[in-house]
Amino acid sequence: MNVKDAVVERFSSICRERNIKINELANISGVTPSTAYSMMDKSRRDISITTIKKFCDGLDITLGEFFSCEVFDNLDWEIK
Repeated sequence: MNVKDAVVERFSSICRERNIKINELANISGVTPSTAYSMMDKSRRDISITTIKKFCDGLDITLGEFFSCEVFDNLDWEIK
């Protein structure tokens, strides 16, 4: 799994746990719904750390809490 897929999986998991839809995540995070849906789109490869931070702020979690998850422990190498 690459890092972008792991980020999407982590946000999806948190949203499922909290029963939050993607457009709700966008609203509580102060980003447009199109930004949130774009992040979830597998064909889009880039996601900024600023966007990740905004989503974390909306979910009231720190970046440390977000990244402290097993899904990030065994990512594929980004350098090939």
